[in-house]
Amino acid sequence: MKLRLLAGLIPAVVAPFVLTSCHSGDPISGNPTGPTWTVVTSGSLDYLNAVWGSSASDVWSVGGVSNYGVIVRYDGTTWATSWSSSTLGTAWFLGGVWGSSASDVWAVGATAGVAGIVHYNGSTWTIVPSGNVPQTLYGVWGTSTSDVWAVGGSTTAIILHYDGTAWSTGFTGPSGQRFFGIWGTSATNVWAVGTAGAIYHYDGTTWTTMPSGTTDDISSVWGTSASDVWAVGGSAVVNGAGGIILHYNGTSWSPSTSGTVRDLYGVWGSSASDVWAVGSFGTILHFDGTSWSAGTSSGTTLFLGGLWGSSATDISIVGGGGTILHGPPPAA
Repeated sequence: MKLRLLAGLIPAVVAPFVLTSCHSGDPISGNPTGPTWTVVTSGSLDYLNAVWGSSASDVWSVGGVSNYGVIVRYDGTTWATSWSSSTLGTAWFLGGVWGSSASDVWAVGATAGVAGIVHYNGSTWTIVPSGNVPQTLYGVWGTSTSDVWAVGGSTTAIILHYDGTAWSTGFTGPSGQRFFGIWGTSATNVWAVGTAGAIYHYDGTTWTTMPSGTTDDISSVWGTSASDVWAVGGSAVVNGAGGIILHYNGTSWSPSTSGTVRDLYGVWGSSASDVWAVGSFGTILHFDGTSWSAGTSSGTTLFLGGLWGSSATDISIVGGGGTILHGPPPAA
């Protein structure tokens, strides 16, 4: 089960919580000893669940704590709070962020029992109607200003679509299921992943389920091309099955050895031979084009929820307690 779903419910939203552990320096956690990633001041103690940027000097992260959603931004020099629902006095949870440009950024989550969506136009964040769907959103991705997808679920898996004018329901999945992540290569090749090994594919017309080979939760999906896609997850907190990594070769999904028992929440890379995955207990894994191994130490035992980079040497990882890491270290 994805970490940020396991904490107690605050009014109509889900609040993440801190995981601490004595496993720092334990290779099985993906957190070996040695050089660590650089800790960056986020300007927030909120739990950060996802990160995305349009460039090295325009990076966004979303999350929240104490019933309030928060969005922080990096301008090339410092991180600072850009938006918080505390100013509205309303409870929010934010789980995903993506944009088509520096002036078109979406953040998704939940508020007041329904899907919550806010949009940035280059100067201001504005709440956008979600259609009052009674589900929490965890991920967002798109191909343009008029083709954006958001995924989630509370009682039923849901996929919403934005056509440049309004959000509407694009797909409803099985009852009791949730979608956590979404990514694609084009408007006719999109992947959504979620609970109990759920993997769905969109061909431009229809969402179709695909065999994943696992019944454990899948939290995130990302790839370099239509024939090189990675999905990560795990349900270690629930049934001890963590470190789930799957690969799609253009035909089918197959498991990869992760070398960890920790749940994984985010995956991103700069190329087919430089892919990173992050997860619980400060876990950082790296794929070099051949195999996965424990990446350079994160230096933390807090959960790491997401990552994004502008290049192989400029990667931001976000997580619990306002954690933001920058790297990788030269030794990675």
